[in-house]
Amino acid sequence: MHRSFRFVQAGGAPVSWLGANFWSRTGGPRMWHRYDRAVVREELRVLAGHGLNMTRSFFFWPDFMPEPDRLDEDCVQAYADFLDAHEELGLGTIPTFLVGHMSGANFDPPWRAGRDLYTDVWLVARQAWYIERLTRRFAGHPAVVGWLISNEMPIYGDPSTQDPVTSWATLMVQAVRAGGGTQPVSVGDGAWGAEVTGVHNGFSVRDLAAFTDFVGPHVYPMGDDPVRQQYTAAFNCELAGAFGLPVVLEEFGLSSDFAAPEHAARYYRQVLHTSLLAGATGWIAWNNTDFDDLAGEDPYRHHPFELHFGLTTTDGTPKPQLGELAAFAKTVADLDLPRCHREPAQAALVVPEHFEGAIPISDPVDNKFPYAVLRQAYVSAKLADIPVGLTRERDGIDEDCALYVVPSTKELTAPTWRRLEQLAEAGAVVYVSYCHGESAFQRGPWYAGLNTVFGVEHQLRYGLADRIEDDEVRLTFAEGFGELAAGSTLTFPVAGNEHSRSYLPVRPVSAQVLATDRQGRPALLRRRTGSGAILLCTYPLEHMTDRTAEVNPNDLQVLYDALADFAGLRRPLTVADPAVSAEVLAHDDGRRFVFLLGHGDEPVTVKPRAAGRLVEPDGRAEVREVSLAPGGVRVLLLEESQPSVS
Repeated sequence: MHRSFRFVQAGGAPVSWLGANFWSRTGGPRMWHRYDRAVVREELRVLAGHGLNMTRSFFFWPDFMPEPDRLDEDCVQAYADFLDAHEELGLGTIPTFLVGHMSGANFDPPWRAGRDLYTDVWLVARQAWYIERLTRRFAGHPAVVGWLISNEMPIYGDPSTQDPVTSWATLMVQAVRAGGGTQPVSVGDGAWGAEVTGVHNGFSVRDLAAFTDFVGPHVYPMGDDPVRQQYTAAFNCELAGAFGLPVVLEEFGLSSDFAAPEHAARYYRQVLHTSLLAGATGWIAWNNTDFDDLAGEDPYRHHPFELHFGLTTTDGTPKPQLGELAAFAKTVADLDLPRCHREPAQAALVVPEHFEGAIPISDPVDNKFPYAVLRQAYVSAKLADIPVGLTRERDGIDEDCALYVVPSTKELTAPTWRRLEQLAEAGAVVYVSYCHGESAFQRGPWYAGLNTVFGVEHQLRYGLADRIEDDEVRLTFAEGFGELAAGSTLTFPVAGNEHSRSYLPVRPVSAQVLATDRQGRPALLRRRTGSGAILLCTYPLEHMTDRTAEVNPNDLQVLYDALADFAGLRRPLTVADPAVSAEVLAHDDGRRFVFLLGHGDEPVTVKPRAAGRLVEPDGRAEVREVSLAPGGVRVLLLEESQPSVS
């Protein structure tokens, strides 16, 4: 299965952006009326000196458009100098037009007077005029590398329906083109639509992809498991990358008030590398500097943690986060990234159509539910060194995978169940773990023939949940499965609410019981069909794992490792230590770069099992053991094994 790895185009060539969202410490959003060209150049020089090649910049709407038919010339001239400073230092920037929302507050032009941003014809025309005029001023400047319509418009505009938003965004993009802007353009909405979050916010990632040039997730996760936390941005990039556009991680980062320096650096390191391996080809950190001198001004007055998201302190001193960006810049250059690609996936996570909320009379809780279980399944697959991709039910299930995983999913459409059966008959392995979901809405199997598909007779009672009473689920294998020997046991935490903390009671008919629970009930069953197999887990393992804090790595990774072996997946590299993951990024010249990522809190030394020789990136010394610091990353080359000559 193809996995997205597209690049923004500049002058007909692929480019990889690595930069920071930029406000000068002299004024934050009000920098244009307090513009200090010397300070701005000093700030940009620090970024350029650490290998960054661009910024994202902002036309603060109340300042740039003080009247509905006038631009503020002082702000415009300051921005022109800002662009010149970029050119002097070899940097580019992405101007952002409609900056009404910023760092926890919304700022209106004084003349808006409560008009709707999307449906008031006069106001829409004023926005288009503003964008067209600013584009016309700056489109020819060599420092402009792209355009963004807004900053997190769903927070600012709070749309209620999708159609006006898509129409509005179309007109704003057309205004950029009318102003002579030929550079790549996107919306700046954060990619928070239903296709990524399971929640409708009026901004459809799928619809916007039809007339924009890249998609830009904004990701600031709050979690209860360190490994899930470090993979959340990567997972969102996977979800956002399904619509044929390059993925630029447009905002990510953290406040130094929320993380100690060593933990902040580790978070940056992990997010940069995991998102790269998830298909992101651009990164823009939030943000360039701290703002201690602005503590008395909104938005920092009431959101004080926003003072310290900087890559540098207020006096320009680099933080460890900037050091991680510098190291990543070198990695990107050494990889010759625009000539790299992700190798096809042999395993697919099935993304339900219900996740996008496109199904009539469905429950919003159920629609949002797949995000969490899919993310946990994604993390477990990564920890099991499985090259995994996402296949969206709405677009048709990809047909060229050896393993299909349907993790704790309550709902799929009837044609998809038929298609999964057909793929199994053709030789694939289909794994499904049952779950009621977290809602009482039509609680039960939304399957097209549960008994037939899995070779069982279910014993469900209408409207009732078969509650899991134990605090731990233990699976004992009756026979070998992958590298798990007969008699092996796997244990999983029990979690969930009154709906989801339940199992599926079944009797085997044509299915074979591979593993039983503590009570001797079927827990994992296999029905062979054609040249493949369909596996049913009667417990919502992914859901329960997701609802457990500090849980990764765990035995779900071990089960996925066994699934990969059972399905015959060809993995180029595996690592026995569950706290280290491995993945490959390929170069067009045939080189294969191996990434080893440590997820534990202690230093670790591992001996990877590789389909070939691991060598240093310069191709000289062979590497048999790899030592990683906590949260460390190592990049090596994988050389194919050469057949012996007799």
